[in-house]
Amino acid sequence: MKSKFILFLLIFLVSFQQSYPCTIIVAGKKATTDGSVIVSHSDGGPDCRFRVIPRMKFPKGAVTPVYWGIQDSQQPLDSYGDTLGFIPQVEETFQYIHSAYSHINEFQLAIGESTMSQKDDLRVDRETGKQIMTVEQAMVFALQRCKTAREALSLITELMDRYGFLPSCGPESECLAIGDKNEVWILELFSIGPGWIPGSGEPGALWAAQRLPDDHVAMIPNWSIIGEIDLADTNNFRASSNYQQIAIDHGWWDPASGKEFVWKDIYPPVPREWATSRFWLFHALYSPDLPGLPDRWTTDPFKGDDQYTQFVEPLSLYPFSIKPNKLISVKDVMDFQRSTFTGTIYDKEMAPDWYIPSDSGTLVRSVLTTPFPTIEMRKLLNINKRRNVARARGEYGMIAQLRSWLPDAVGGIYYVYVDNIYTCAYVPIYAGVTDVAECYKIWDKEKFNDNSIRWCVDFVDNLLYLRWQDAVKDLHAVRDPFEKKFFDDQAEVDKKAAELLKNNPEKGREYLTTLTIDRMNEVHKMFQDLRITLIEKYTNNKQGI
Repeated sequence: MKSKFILFLLIFLVSFQQSYPCTIIVAGKKATTDGSVIVSHSDGGPDCRFRVIPRMKFPKGAVTPVYWGIQDSQQPLDSYGDTLGFIPQVEETFQYIHSAYSHINEFQLAIGESTMSQKDDLRVDRETGKQIMTVEQAMVFALQRCKTAREALSLITELMDRYGFLPSCGPESECLAIGDKNEVWILELFSIGPGWIPGSGEPGALWAAQRLPDDHVAMIPNWSIIGEIDLADTNNFRASSNYQQIAIDHGWWDPASGKEFVWKDIYPPVPREWATSRFWLFHALYSPDLPGLPDRWTTDPFKGDDQYTQFVEPLSLYPFSIKPNKLISVKDVMDFQRSTFTGTIYDKEMAPDWYIPSDSGTLVRSVLTTPFPTIEMRKLLNINKRRNVARARGEYGMIAQLRSWLPDAVGGIYYVYVDNIYTCAYVPIYAGVTDVAECYKIWDKEKFNDNSIRWCVDFVDNLLYLRWQDAVKDLHAVRDPFEKKFFDDQAEVDKKAAELLKNNPEKGREYLTTLTIDRMNEVHKMFQDLRITLIEKYTNNKQGI
């Protein structure tokens, strides 16, 4: 009876188009409230299933496949897609947590990803080029083989140079934030178009990397942030041997012109608003005194439609990174990743057509007002299509908190969510776990499954539309205390896990695994119960239809 009730409700749930834009936020160890390094990535690829891949040993001289299709959620859990080629295997690989974009390994090495944009001349795909190394495959190799950010940076760039960067989203350029418990590097990758020949001696990618200052934070909104490159400063910059020559060959930069070579001005195309709006919001919150920063805060619902007089700032306004006006916490990153631009000209909840006359004759916001209007709602209410930081139909995302003063198994915390970040609860997975809950391994977008956390969150997310302004309060009432308890219990968990790991590493990992699975199952149960609460409170039978 319960399953029939669920399937019946699904008939009426709102559907959305899929999209996968990703926001990265990183913070150095002197820019955070507790001295940890933070690497985050919201709205990852389609395969939101998580699984722990253990250490493995291989015979000397073995090779390993290079896959296309790692992000495909429709294939079996232990399948990775088509084989494009092979590279030499190492004799032992490290444990890591696998997903569409794999993010963290047992040594607190963490990698976030954000697809960027590149000029058309640089694009290449499987049909037009011989490049075989996707960014998600390179991330896997780095997590399997590296312990530090610098090791991972060297490996990934070597793989891209030798085997060629093959874009898997767009086909566009990519940015990786590579962090460990001491530092963060930002790596930007552009493809070099068709015509590249493996073994030619020419690099198969165009890349630049810059180190994040320890007391700085940075945000990547699907756009390049690296500016001038000083290769003499080997502690803070690296680049491919062709990083200027490609621009010279295409006529995008002339060394004789006297004009500085600015990476982010040369290889990306004309900026897009879905990137510029996030640049603005991040700096408005954490560097509000930045010279020239526009004022886009407003309480006027009509300001969002006032395109005519709005200034469009040059992206040169925004630096690579900033020293924030306050130290950053994991909770701060969560809040930013969930942002819907409240109180700004980008706030879709302030669209004029949401306002209706009240009983007293004043205009009030409808209880149906949502920061995620569907395509049909936008057509009906004439709401501009604008990108929130949070995505109504994201896939999954994470925040990696990397802590040098603790054993790696407990020091690395991998907070994850699935579906809509605005709705879902983050749950912490520790770097030393040996397994995750089954409900986080299940996802088939074509078939509802009550044992899938992704489907249960999606169910709640859709039911919010029955009466969004009230229903979202019910969501916060159960989700927010749940997340708060993670932080409240953290000191006790750290202490107990560290003691166990010191005396008996196996028991320490067992403790962290059991705790993590219990919490993941608790999230699952919370969303299963919440959908019942929402349908009971906001059923159409109670809305005066």
